[in-house]
Formats: sequence, structure tokens, C-alpha cells
Amino acid sequence: MLTQQRKRHILEVLRRDGQVVAKALSAELSLSEDTIRRDLRDLAHEGLLHRVHGGALPASKAVGDLSTRASVSTMEKVAIGRAAAGMIRSGQVVILDGGTTAVQLVRSLDRNLRATIVTHSPAIAVELADHAVDVIMIGGRLFKHSMVAVGALAIESIQRIRADTYFIGATAVHPDVGLSTDDAEEAAIKRALVAAAGETVALASSEKLGAASPFVIAPAREISILVTTDVVPENRLEPFEQLGVTVLRAPSAS
Repeated sequence: MLTQQRKRHILEVLRRDGQVVAKALSAELSLSEDTIRRDLRDLAHEGLLHRVHGGALPASKAVGDLSTRASVSTMEKVAIGRAAAGMIRSGQVVILDGGTTAVQLVRSLDRNLRATIVTHSPAIAVELADHAVDVIMIGGRLFKHSMVAVGALAIESIQRIRADTYFIGATAVHPDVGLSTDDAEEAAIKRALVAAAGETVALASSEKLGAASPFVIAPAREISILVTTDVVPENRLEPFEQLGVTVLRAPSAS
């Protein structure tokens, strides 16, 4: 089998099974595991999969800068944002992550809601400018790729917060790998925000589920609620439910 044929087969197995196990694939194709691992390295370098111990998982499609991500799964994000906004109650202190799904959450909020919203995202703060909520900004170095504050100053501020709920975004959400993202420093900020809240609600459109990114934020079992949409098949959500995560499938926006 030629190299390109092997790589196409690997990607087909990944699409079909949601993972590639190097040992099983080497036996199936009567090839050495070294050959399979070399192909996996090449495909990972092309951004077509994410290597893990023993094989590979789908790479998250939720990559690119903020403006690029805004065009991915737009209607799903509207539905997720609407469902998540309905969870926020008067008097609560909540943390909103940066990202395009969080923007949709803000746009679905009751403008007269009396609550406190903490965010490390200037974009989210601007969206909240004409709402009744109190807004607390977490400062730090601006990570321009995602337009959020990161670094030691941000973590120091986060450690002084005790919020009711953290609405988290991630580039990938996998039942085994957990929540992950593409930047180590951003992952550290998100870990601090998870620790600062009583519960964590993950906002994940379909392209993020079952995928993995290089830097792990937290295990999937640390999610209290996973908000996604009804376009996601139930069998992709069952592993999260088995971990004790409550799954909310929002009706797809139209």
C-alpha cells in the first residue's frame, strides 16, 4: 500500500471510529507500528489529527483566530448561547469565557438581569456594556489570538474570585482526554477559572466533541453540565453521561 493510500485509510478509520489505534491498524494492514506512527506524525503535522499515546484522535476544527472561528457552526452556537443564558439567575456571580459561543450567550441574556459577570475577555465586556449586570474585568497580558487576558496577573486576580458558575469554551471536548485547547497559557487560565467556580458548564458545538487539542484544561468529569445541540448523535454524548456529566441538547437554531 502506497503512503498516500495508507494516509487516506487512516483518516477514514478516524472518521468512522473516532480514533486510530496504531497497534490494531498495523495488524490490519500487515505493516510495522513504526510505519503507522510515521504516517500519524505526518498527518498530525498537517493538522488532520491529534496524536495520543498509542494512536490518534480527531484534531479540533475549532482553530484559527476569533474572526475565523465566528464562522464555524454559527447556528449551533446561537442555540447553545440561548440555552446557557437561561441558566443564569439574578444575584449570581458567573464567569464567562472568551470566544464566539460566549458572545452568543451574552446576546441572549435579559438586558435587565441583575447579576455579576466576571470575564477575562474584552469582547465579552463590550457586549455587556448596555446590560444591567455588573461587569468585572480580569486583566493581564492580551492573548491576541483569542482576545483574552492571560498570564500571572490574570491568575492572581482569578484566585481571589469565588463564582457560582463558569461557562467555559474549549477547542476540544473529549470524554477521555477532557477539555483541551491549542495554547498552554490559555489552558492555565481556564484551569484557574475552573477552580474559582462552584460548577463548570462547558459550551461545545458539534465540531469540538470527540476531538483533542495539545493542552489539557481539565478532565471531562469536572464538567457539571455540557451544553451542545440536538444535531449531535446521542451515542457521542453517552460517554459524558457515564462520567456523571449532565448533557443539555439545545434545539438547533433556525
